[in-house]
Amino acid sequence: MIGRIVQSVDFERVLAAPTRARSAHFAVHFLAARPAVKVAAVRHAAHKLSTGEAPIQGAAVDDLPEGACWLGAVVPKRHARRAVTRNLLKRQIRRVVHAQAGLPSGLWVIRLRSPFDRKLFPSAASDALRTVAGNELLAVMAKAARTGA
Repeated sequence: MIGRIVQSVDFERVLAAPTRARSAHFAVHFLAARPAVKVAAVRHAAHKLSTGEAPIQGAAVDDLPEGACWLGAVVPKRHARRAVTRNLLKRQIRRVVHAQAGLPSGLWVIRLRSPFDRKLFPSAASDALRTVAGNELLAVMAKAARTGA
């Protein structure tokens, strides 16, 4: 099971950890931990009174199965100016991580650390860029998975 990292505190914790693997364009960070619990949501729920049924919420972080991974993707605008390119890279990151088997449970953040050459990839969302980024992500994730084992 792969969840998403959504809180900035979790991104900060993982990015403070050393880089687990890197390639020409991507860096992979890993922290063997669980996401932080949202304090505001817990505080808000405690003060809300209702006579009706409580809304059904997602599973608590502590109730998630062992072996769960959480993924965060960092694709800064300074390295990928167009939203189409940023979205393409984020989709490739998610695709590669979902296809990766045997990842250790914990928090994973993949970040774009340098831009792709616009002379080689003039189109914002070309098949060539998708293929090159996907292959590079496969290689760096395979290296990251082996590093911790």
